[in-house]
Amino acid sequence: MTKPIATRQRPLSPHLTVYKWPITMTMSILHRITGGALYFGTLLVALWLVSAATDEHLFNLVNGFFGSWFGLLVLFGYTWALMHHMVGGIRHLIWDTITGLDKQTASKMAWATVITSVTLTLLIWVAGALLR
Repeated sequence: MTKPIATRQRPLSPHLTVYKWPITMTMSILHRITGGALYFGTLLVALWLVSAATDEHLFNLVNGFFGSWFGLLVLFGYTWALMHHMVGGIRHLIWDTITGLDKQTASKMAWATVITSVTLTLLIWVAGALLR
């Protein structure tokens, strides 16, 4: 029989609280999360459209949900997710041209993504409130 070879203790892999989250990493994670949120949000938009096309009672129910404070919060989040994902996609399109890949420019573009998505979301909701 062979003796087992003595092994050294391997270092433990660090967890998320150990890492410093650079803005580019945060934007990458948020881009993926907003993509998933858009999937479910689009199902809600489809539900609203189907209810409008089929049954008045169902439409009133769905419209009532979207008119409640929770429904408006969901719609606001959906709007932000749509704007954030769109601006993030434009940022990736710029990167595809091999532009802005250095660390400083990538960080500035990530911050611009946050600022632009929040600004566009607020502008859309202000315009919607004014038109109402």
